[in-house]
Amino acid sequence: MKKKDIIEFEVDKMEFGGTSVSLYGNRDIHMKGGITGQKVRAAVKRTRSGKADVKMLELLENSPIETAKTCKHFGECGGCSILSVPYEKQLEIKEKQVMDLFLNQDLFGFKFEGIEGSPEDKLYRNKMEYTFGDEVKDGPLTLGLHKKGRHIDIMTVDGCLLVDNDFIEVLSKTVQYFNEKELPYYRTVNHKGFLRNLVVRKGVNTKELMVNIVTSSQIDFDMTEYKDLLLGLSLDAELVSILHTINDGLADAVQCDELKVLHGRDYIQEEVLGLKFKISPFSFFQTNTKGAQKLYTMAREFIGDHADKVVFDLYSGTGTIGQVMAGAAKKVYGIEIIEEAVVAANENAKLNGLTNCEFVAGDVAKTVKNFKVKPDLIIVDPPRPGVHKDAIRDISGFGAKELIYISCNPKTLVLDLVEFKNYGYEIEKVKCMDMFPNTPHVETVVKLKKK
Repeated sequence: MKKKDIIEFEVDKMEFGGTSVSLYGNRDIHMKGGITGQKVRAAVKRTRSGKADVKMLELLENSPIETAKTCKHFGECGGCSILSVPYEKQLEIKEKQVMDLFLNQDLFGFKFEGIEGSPEDKLYRNKMEYTFGDEVKDGPLTLGLHKKGRHIDIMTVDGCLLVDNDFIEVLSKTVQYFNEKELPYYRTVNHKGFLRNLVVRKGVNTKELMVNIVTSSQIDFDMTEYKDLLLGLSLDAELVSILHTINDGLADAVQCDELKVLHGRDYIQEEVLGLKFKISPFSFFQTNTKGAQKLYTMAREFIGDHADKVVFDLYSGTGTIGQVMAGAAKKVYGIEIIEEAVVAANENAKLNGLTNCEFVAGDVAKTVKNFKVKPDLIIVDPPRPGVHKDAIRDISGFGAKELIYISCNPKTLVLDLVEFKNYGYEIEKVKCMDMFPNTPHVETVVKLKKK
């Protein structure tokens, strides 16, 4: 076997994160994507001793486990890769994948409480970030998600099953309107063009909707007509925020150079477990609101009553978890590197009348060193890369009797748990929460105790 060879095989084991490993002759074939039992044709990208990396070229035959209803975009869209698998089977697969990661690091001897499914496995997303582009070169304007394996081609995903009809209505009318205006979309190749992104956010429990159109500053276009179009739509939610973000950054990411409020306010509100949260256009909030309620309830159960205890909430974001835990704590200190998120966290704490929460801006690895107070309990909820080794050392140095680790990436979670184990922490119990149905991702909650 050599590079550029074309091979055909049956997909064997699905691994966490959306990859698969199959046996071909005497080699382990690693591939992005693939569902156990599928027959595929693939191109060899790289070979190593006993291994090869390949790229799927064609799905030859579906897997016997692919019996669920899919949307019209499935197979082409780069979004939900396991939509064709029944939801109960998805949960079974994810649970085993997480346990395999623990066992691969020799982590065992704890209570494993299985996996909780999302309250809804369809129409659950409260935020979508769409991109303007075209599906074929010089074709009509599209607005949606990248095609699978393509960096340029964009599909208008007006049949997506992950969002409700308000998202579809805003998406469809937006791409139709700007097609008629014949405005150019922004091309990352030469950094020329106007239309960049459309971001839609919804308060699932409050029924508040935000629409944020993102453009460059290269064309001076009056958005009044577009605003009026949106306000005339028949939507389930109340459209309380229409924004125009100017983004001249070179990176293919939504950032803000200037924010214009076209209608209403620059935030929406959401309610979770009796608490209110202001969500700005760029603040982090879990994309599955009802799933988040289950996740935070799970974490609160892991923690128990700490009415006389000091809690550190590290990587606190907009302070959601810290505030949920505040009712069972003496004092909660949150640390978050993004200053805007810290401002929002303190505003949300004030909004909820919580006087025992304080959020500060700073890098966790550096800021924890400066805290004079000692925590009884530490909650860590880091981004996908996990916790830096220096931060693990400093966090462990506080000597807190208990740690709660909430992870969106069990691959980095298990590596961090090995480090915490080296500092004298033992895993007491683990439970998974599926926040991302029909995708390869899952959240995991771990409780650790100091020996």
